[in-house]
Amino acid sequence: MQHLQNEAGASVYTQRNYRQALREFTDWHAAEHNAPPDWLTLQKLHFRAYLRFLGRGNYSRSAIQLRFSALRSFYKHLMRRGKLDASPVKEITLPKKEKRLPQFLTPEQMLTLLEAPLRELASARENAEEAETIDPAPYLRDAAILEVIYSCGLRVAELCALQVTNLDASERLIRVHGKGKKERQLPIGQPALDAIDRYWGALEHPPTGEMPVFLANPDDLRPIYPRLIQLNLKHYLEIAGLDPTLTPHKLRHSYATHLLDAGADLRSVQELLGHENLVTTQVYTHLTTDRLKQAYKDAHPRA
Repeated sequence: MQHLQNEAGASVYTQRNYRQALREFTDWHAAEHNAPPDWLTLQKLHFRAYLRFLGRGNYSRSAIQLRFSALRSFYKHLMRRGKLDASPVKEITLPKKEKRLPQFLTPEQMLTLLEAPLRELASARENAEEAETIDPAPYLRDAAILEVIYSCGLRVAELCALQVTNLDASERLIRVHGKGKKERQLPIGQPALDAIDRYWGALEHPPTGEMPVFLANPDDLRPIYPRLIQLNLKHYLEIAGLDPTLTPHKLRHSYATHLLDAGADLRSVQELLGHENLVTTQVYTHLTTDRLKQAYKDAHPRA
């Protein structure tokens, strides 16, 4: 776990999922063999038996892939440390993942969502006995967060880790530290920069230097955290009359889909998203192709 956090730069979600996957295998092995696993002596047959166990347990193919991804990473770590010459998990055939198209918002729905925090602020002021008693900073922060996620297609962990020094407002660029500590530079739209300025302007002590761009609370310097973003997004989706089960990652899907719809090439979108493989990005082309087919079917007399 220390390797994932300190060297691999894994997100908190990856760390949590991998920790749980290793714990689940340990529990299974203890139940099957009345002893915890000796990781250095396990063989392929043990992992094939575990795969059969997961299959009988009605786990989804994605869930099985996730568990074996954690096991593979763990054994790669042991090999790098010279503990083993080969991985017993290698070349175990897993069920292929289900192909699920990403969910996304239309540009019109996205605009409605982006406006939700400011509408909420206006409503709070209108209903307060004294409008000046309403602190605008949390609303302006949430508006800026939505703008930045949509403007740059950021993962939530990337947004939470943003520091003031990562912003270059004059060049309209931001520097992002993504998965595996990989750094990429992205364009950021003027509306997003303006939203950040409005948020900082509402703070008594605006952040500077290596301080977080977005604070969890105006009274201290801790960065905003993923769970708070998720809860706030759910609230603003409800206000906007949209599906409240949509996650912050769906805003990233919307960003990618809207770029491709507007004619951006796949390779550029891959770089903007920070995808290591083009195959990961290609799933968005199915969305645009499906909509083109539907438009053709709806409009063409000989469809």
